[in-house]
Amino acid sequence: MIITQTPLRVSFFGGGTDYPEYFLKNGGAVLGSAINKSVFFSVSKFYSELFDYNIRIAYRKVETVNALDKIKHAPFRECLRWCGLERDVEINHMAELPAFTGLGSSSTFVVGLLNSNYAYKGRLVAPMEVAYQAIRLEREVLKDAVGCQDQVFAAMGGLNMIEFRKMDNIIVNRLPVSRQRVFELESNLMMFFTGIKRKAEEIATHQIKSMDRNTPRLKKMRAMVDEGVNILVNNGALDRFGELLDRAWMEKRELDSRITNSKLDTLYDAGKQAGAIGGKLLGAGGGGFMLFYVPPEKQDAVRQRLKRFKEVPVKLDAPGTHVIHT
Repeated sequence: MIITQTPLRVSFFGGGTDYPEYFLKNGGAVLGSAINKSVFFSVSKFYSELFDYNIRIAYRKVETVNALDKIKHAPFRECLRWCGLERDVEINHMAELPAFTGLGSSSTFVVGLLNSNYAYKGRLVAPMEVAYQAIRLEREVLKDAVGCQDQVFAAMGGLNMIEFRKMDNIIVNRLPVSRQRVFELESNLMMFFTGIKRKAEEIATHQIKSMDRNTPRLKKMRAMVDEGVNILVNNGALDRFGELLDRAWMEKRELDSRITNSKLDTLYDAGKQAGAIGGKLLGAGGGGFMLFYVPPEKQDAVRQRLKRFKEVPVKLDAPGTHVIHT
């Protein structure tokens, strides 16, 4: 049995510039991190001659089928087809946090499953190649309106500035910061679940259609990536990072009217009134997790003010997809 672990991610700055519809014209970049919340897959041999089906997959549901085309879960089906696994296999999926919550879970699923399938077949595929394959599979096969950052964070892990130049030219820049600096940043972050799950595709599709109109704003958001990197790498006052998050959220919410709503605005305002310096909604928008930058001495006040929302602590700089059991 092969068991793999693949991280989810938080994106601080530059989200939206990782869509090919934008970066192929203007260049793009994001600053973010893989986190210590993960997706797991187990893959094992299935003796189909003993049963009346030859593929078994389990996620929120269980599917037992005799042919790939019978699998209803499209990412499962197409990842198996992509890797040439057509029978005699059982795969189980587990996740620490729910899908559709702004942490890149859809792409993490594809990266983790591709890596699991290759490990099961005894093939060694470089992490960045897995990321490139996941991007192609999602965009060209599944026809999903996705950007390119989530696959890279899932495959490579780390606290990174990722540059998007061409579809086959994505550069991962590990931030040269100490473990102590990472810990200081972690100590100022709080993440709360808004209670709203949503598929990002509708919002993303509208954002893609509005790329030309939003180009000036996206260029400002791209410039914030460099500001964030400068703060972290050059030991700038970390509170400036929180202020920059606030500015980034003000820009992001103007990209599309679907990104925020009255409930999300109320939550964000309550967090700031209680002591948060800044924050942002993670992912494409509409729901999911809200990330705040809060000085440690103000965190109890924020926690009390937002007590009806589930807080999920996270650590940064998690490793990329890897095998944890063979």
